[in-house]
Amino acid sequence: MTRIIADISVSVDGFVTGPDPGPDNALGTCGEALHTWAFSGDPDDRRVLREGTARSGAVVLGRRLFDLVDGPNGWDDKAGYGAGEVGKPAFVVVTSSPPESVRLTDLDWTFVTTGLSDAVATARELAEAASSDSGKELDVVLMGGGATIGSALDSGLVDTLSLHLAPVESREFTQTEGFSVGTQGSVVVLCGVASVGSRPTRDLAVPGPLDGQDAERVSQEGGGSATC
Repeated sequence: MTRIIADISVSVDGFVTGPDPGPDNALGTCGEALHTWAFSGDPDDRRVLREGTARSGAVVLGRRLFDLVDGPNGWDDKAGYGAGEVGKPAFVVVTSSPPESVRLTDLDWTFVTTGLSDAVATARELAEAASSDSGKELDVVLMGGGATIGSALDSGLVDTLSLHLAPVESREFTQTEGFSVGTQGSVVVLCGVASVGSRPTRDLAVPGPLDGQDAERVSQEGGGSATC
């Protein structure tokens, strides 16, 4: 069965980028700290990344994120979807209008102009077709940005929310050096069963604190300092 999985890295106090993200600063100032785990040699981090990339039958992203990954400082043949895994599932972009040109022409892009719900439905069809072709169960992954995932949660489109908790806080984004960044901790919540976090995640609007009695499955992986 194809699941809709929202998957994003977040600081322990709920930020999904550093300040002032833009075309020349995709992750925001010092926002790379949120994704250090994706490029680490830690075996648990590598497994989480490898398995997540392999399960992706189709990927949904917003237009702003597309402009960043397709821009001149975006993905290449060494770092792409899944970081060093450089996965190449089908990609579905939610946008008001398709771009005039695409730099990453070796990837399968579909541009949906009729809203997020239609984009997720399109991605589900692509993932199910990929599952049929490969003989493996594949999922739809919503990779961001934060506003897109927040809208999907609000609309009830998400089956599972997967947060990669980077052991940094937003106050550290003002520094230019001296980060102490260890392995990430993954929290997986089946949506509709539990919410996550001691307060809402910025831009994600995840309601309320985690109730351990209601959570069907919450896993902590790696040695990060994040706690719920």
